[in-house]
Amino acid sequence: MARSSSVGGFFGEFKAFLAQGNVVDLAVAVIMGGAFAKIVDSLMTDIITPVILSPALKAAKVDDLASFAPNGIKVGLFLSAVLNFVVVAFVIFLMVKSLQEAKRRTAREEALAEPEVDVQVQLVESINSLNATIASKL
Repeated sequence: MARSSSVGGFFGEFKAFLAQGNVVDLAVAVIMGGAFAKIVDSLMTDIITPVILSPALKAAKVDDLASFAPNGIKVGLFLSAVLNFVVVAFVIFLMVKSLQEAKRRTAREEALAEPEVDVQVQLVESINSLNATIASKL
């Protein structure tokens, strides 16, 4: 009997773990990351390599960057992976930078939206408080 309740407790905890937002957020991030990787790969294969690297590839007498392998060393695959990483890192940098700027802008707008305290009202309250303190001492 105790064993079935511990199994139910284990599965209950597992169900609660899956219901947490962190697991769902992680799953969404993995799926989005896979889709983003395909976009970056297409950008590298279909745009950057033919347009920017084409002269270098023609000089090396290579049709595709991935097939560049002098002396059997697959330098092209490595360079392709490095270029993919740089492009992904740059795009992520731009995204993080724009999110930080949006947070700063929101914080600035919230600070400006706070009601300003009237300086004269504060001065009058301070003077009244001082007068009350002096009067109580006399």
